[in-house]
Amino acid sequence: MRIGIVGTDSSHVDQIVRHLNVDGAGGDARVVALSGGHGPRNDALAATGGITTIVDEPAGLLGLVDAVVVADRYGTRHRDLAVPFLAEGLAVFVDKPLARTVEDARAMIDTALAHGAPLTSSSALRWIPDTEELAARSAANGTPHLVVVSGPADPDSEYDGIFFYGIHTVDIALRLAPGAISAIRTDLTGTTVTASFTAGGTRVVVNLVRPGSTEQIPFHAMAATREAMVQRTLVPGADYCVPGLEAFLEMVRTGRQPIGHEDLLRPVEVLEAVAEALDEAAAGPRTG
Repeated sequence: MRIGIVGTDSSHVDQIVRHLNVDGAGGDARVVALSGGHGPRNDALAATGGITTIVDEPAGLLGLVDAVVVADRYGTRHRDLAVPFLAEGLAVFVDKPLARTVEDARAMIDTALAHGAPLTSSSALRWIPDTEELAARSAANGTPHLVVVSGPADPDSEYDGIFFYGIHTVDIALRLAPGAISAIRTDLTGTTVTASFTAGGTRVVVNLVRPGSTEQIPFHAMAATREAMVQRTLVPGADYCVPGLEAFLEMVRTGRQPIGHEDLLRPVEVLEAVAEALDEAAAGPRTG
């Protein structure tokens, strides 16, 4: 399995190259090409992973690879980067977030459907062992009535603001709470952005806490029914991207997507509404 990577600044790419090329832990999967041209970052990745091909533009990967990871840190760029590969029927993993808008996310999904291209995207924290255990314990109690998830996120991040880290907390919450999203409300304090909404029959509260000057709060999730409550602090390990990478590799091998198309849209829908509320707050009250 020949994998190409578009957008290599993220530390997630280091984990991917190490897991596949250095440790050889992904079966026959190898990163064989990088996009973005030669430079200190790509040359270092190539040396670490024994990668012999570096192309200047993403289109240069076509014909060289069987699947693509889009790891650019800016969700606003993901549609333009992913669609050409989806249009060729290639399997694509878009590192979090799938997109900055529902419109862009839907365009990627429509292209994937039109060309039979497997597509997935998720927060790496969706697949870590702590989340897997919590999801299993929650499912054993039936669909929760209430889900509360908290974690760090910076509304002022240079990488598309609240989307860059907020996707982790929202994706965890939506793994625990199935169903269509409705009634999204955003409340702001000096340090916290709280999104509350309904997912199917579950009330969901997501607390996005601005990181402190020296450290950030941990990720924590709770799911409750009338009879039971499960909760856990979710700790990413050193190789926290590997479970999600393995889910992608399984998708490439089988064509079966680990996350349905509607579930790919749900976190983007929530975060787009939150981002709009933040923009409105920043603009101040309307006068007239």
